[in-house]
Amino acid sequence: MRVLVVTAVPAERDAVTRASGAACEVRRVPGAELHRTGPLDVLAGGVGPAAAAAATAYALASGPYGLVVSAGIGGGFAPAAPVGSLVVAGGIVAADLGAETPEGFVPVTGLGFGRDRHTPPARLVREAAAATGAATGAVLTVSTVTGSAERAGALRAAHPDALAEAMEGFGVAEAAGALGVPVLEIRAVSNPVGPRDRDAWRIGDALTALTGAFGKLIPVLEGWTHHDRND
Repeated sequence: MRVLVVTAVPAERDAVTRASGAACEVRRVPGAELHRTGPLDVLAGGVGPAAAAAATAYALASGPYGLVVSAGIGGGFAPAAPVGSLVVAGGIVAADLGAETPEGFVPVTGLGFGRDRHTPPARLVREAAAATGAATGAVLTVSTVTGSAERAGALRAAHPDALAEAMEGFGVAEAAGALGVPVLEIRAVSNPVGPRDRDAWRIGDALTALTGAFGKLIPVLEGWTHHDRND
């Protein structure tokens, strides 16, 4: 069973494929372009949860896949996830899917609809974190990137286990979950969550960290899809 890796943009996709050190075979499927290297099919699915979900669903239809990984760079909640570090998601959370009420934000589950959290396989999370040196905690999926200390504080108050913020993980997880395929998320931290300071972003360093992470992660993913899918 192969592993489908979904990133937002081509730079992230290429950072993942570089980890294998081998040339890529490009396969075109309806709605997607898959870059195949080793056990991975890597897809740049677009920015945001909707684009990520649609691209993942198209790619999964070309399967079969034993695992889907949402991967890329993202913001880290300081001090637990500093710039340059890695985070493996113990929970993939839709942080802004819900409703504003006079009492505050109510997640979609509180409204009686759907779900707002996917939980990756615990053993896989542990093995991925051990192999890469990543921290583990919730990765929040947002449709609007945080740009203030107040918003960062509100997210941490609502999700005390949150370590990182990105824009695609929950969309990837929704598509995978609809087909019963397990999901994992890994993020390399390029900037702190909070006030936007582009001069402080380290996108190149985060992409390099993502490549290094997948170099260590590929054997873990291969072993898990071949032997441990029920763990």
